[in-house]
Amino acid sequence: MDPNTKSIRDADKFSRRSLLKDAAVLGGTAFTLIRPELVRGAGKEKLRAGIVGCGGRGTQAVVDMLTGNENVELVAMGDIFEDHLEGSLQRLRDPKFISRHKGITVERNGKPTEMSAEALVADVGPRVKVEPDHHFVGWDAYQKVIHSDVDIVMLTTPPGYRPIHFEAAVEAGKNVFTEKPIATDPTGARRFIAAGRKAAEKKLTVMSGAQRHEDKPYVESVQKIHDGAVGDVVALYSHYLSGPVFHADARDPKWGDMEWEHRNWYSFLWLCGDQIVEQHFHNIDFMNWVMGTHPVKVVASGGAAWRPRAALYGNIYDHMASDFVYANGVRLSSHCRQYPKGLFHDVSDLIVGTKGHSTGLDLGTKGISPYVQEHIDMVDSILGRKPYINQSIPVAESTLTCIMGRESAYSGMEITWEQIVNSKQDLMPEHFGYDISMTPAPLPIPGQYKFV
Repeated sequence: MDPNTKSIRDADKFSRRSLLKDAAVLGGTAFTLIRPELVRGAGKEKLRAGIVGCGGRGTQAVVDMLTGNENVELVAMGDIFEDHLEGSLQRLRDPKFISRHKGITVERNGKPTEMSAEALVADVGPRVKVEPDHHFVGWDAYQKVIHSDVDIVMLTTPPGYRPIHFEAAVEAGKNVFTEKPIATDPTGARRFIAAGRKAAEKKLTVMSGAQRHEDKPYVESVQKIHDGAVGDVVALYSHYLSGPVFHADARDPKWGDMEWEHRNWYSFLWLCGDQIVEQHFHNIDFMNWVMGTHPVKVVASGGAAWRPRAALYGNIYDHMASDFVYANGVRLSSHCRQYPKGLFHDVSDLIVGTKGHSTGLDLGTKGISPYVQEHIDMVDSILGRKPYINQSIPVAESTLTCIMGRESAYSGMEITWEQIVNSKQDLMPEHFGYDISMTPAPLPIPGQYKFV
């Protein structure tokens, strides 16, 4: 990470009206723009992709990209840790790793084809073409990937870095796949929004990891809800009750503070944003899609019920409940938690209307894996084969909704949309390096924690 990247700040004030105007220009919560002039050509043109962030999510995203698109090659990889990069590349070149994704249906030679293990290995493996001089390691690795003659940049690092990396990719004229969420604080979200506007001006495709928007059962169910299948929506419920995503095994004595926090990134607020932002995003983003807008205020509560007060567990909560209110008075009851494995799990949604209810899935028909479909749709947008896609503003709006809930729980205060979009909170450090000393903020305590 280039320490100078932090000097760029977007001082614009974002009102609800201005953000909704941007969302409308960029397709609203449906995530799709009208078709512009073709950005590239059509047909079988080869596209070159590079990835920034070579952990498990990034490695899987590469397989999904290559599985869905026979005209894409992976040619560059970047990470701050060499062991992450080389481990990811080893898996991508391992036939056993690729073949375990068998059974995915994609289009080949103009018809739906279920990919066998053998077909996947033969189809995907040869298109991992990352030469040794395109293994980029270090804090400036993202810049090297972006400027390595690629057409697509895949951003799959911890989300704290998303605004910086997205901004650099757009400045360089690259199409982007960006994992969700797109920031961990309002300052980063505004920076991402500004870059998203530039991407629209440049007709750069921006696809997010909010894969429900490419998942046929969700797409069809939402359309039917919008068409009145359940009547007027009167209440919403979302749950993401799961186990911890991961914790590092232990701290190596050789690691400085910043390296340790990156290797254990899900425990630290500035890197992950807490569960409601990093994971429960999917449910909250879905409800914004159903409602066609974002909530106007929230009151939330939460804390750490089981996470020990130890360095391994950082400074995030392990449970949170939020009462979001939309402008028309409809309330979203949102509950997320990450309790130890073996306890009750539930990831679900419920939309209640005057004529019935829906889980958000039950009114649609089965499609292919949305993790593959999102990459197919992205490439079709880049090549002009289907409508242009730029999801930057809607995904930023959903990220801000999640941050709004988190800040309400941390502070114990009601937080409004106007407050969150204009908040001065900036969690990113001033400098970056493996040996940088860091003292994590304490676990937030309502009444002591101050919303800014």
